[in-house]
Amino acid sequence: MTHSSDSLIQPTQLDLKKLNQKFENLHPKDILAWCVANIPTGLVQASAFNVDDMLITDLLYRELKPVKPVPVIFLDTLHHFPQTLELVARTKDLYRLNLKVYRTPGVTTREAFAAKHGKALWDKDITKFHDITKIEPLQRGLKELGAIAWITGRRRDQANTRSDMPIFELDREQRLKVNPLANWTRKETWAYVFEHDMIYNPLHDQGYPSIGDEPLTTPIREGEDERAGRWRGTGKTECGIHF
Repeated sequence: MTHSSDSLIQPTQLDLKKLNQKFENLHPKDILAWCVANIPTGLVQASAFNVDDMLITDLLYRELKPVKPVPVIFLDTLHHFPQTLELVARTKDLYRLNLKVYRTPGVTTREAFAAKHGKALWDKDITKFHDITKIEPLQRGLKELGAIAWITGRRRDQANTRSDMPIFELDREQRLKVNPLANWTRKETWAYVFEHDMIYNPLHDQGYPSIGDEPLTTPIREGEDERAGRWRGTGKTECGIHF
């Protein structure tokens, strides 16, 4: 793992318990401001351009505006909805985003992906599909960018599997993983979006509160967790990048 010499902190030396206690009831902006101040280099946002990711980008690029814009990693699985790709392009232009796109090596289209890895790989081996479209590209991106900390858009109320998620934690590579929206609710996210007239994926208005790959994302039914439309029928609750 590459550590940035410009960083003011080393993740493994942090008292995460004390840090989590300090920030538990603070605004996501305060959490991100601490990150920007203490990790001027080596801080990265991982974004799927869901509404919570967009909120974080808005805080970083419109509110906080660090001297070194925080790189935003987008994993182009080649299987996103067209609306997602349109939003990525709009967001890049609107915020002048320091966008870093990573994808499966050696392929640039769905057709090429199917030719190399088999048609509808997600139906045959969903773990392999996520390994080569998300996990490997993300780890490669974090390494190439010299990340010592990365920001996610996860909230505790998104699913039961996230109910105990801390704001600050270490990932498997001992990088700091920051979940600034951990203590927020879906209602608070959307209140912020409407207050600041943010752009967002139009699929959110069509029954898709959580948007992933097109072949693996369905609308949710009333009363379901907002992530119930992801990998429906497979028994999966995560793609693997957050394990």
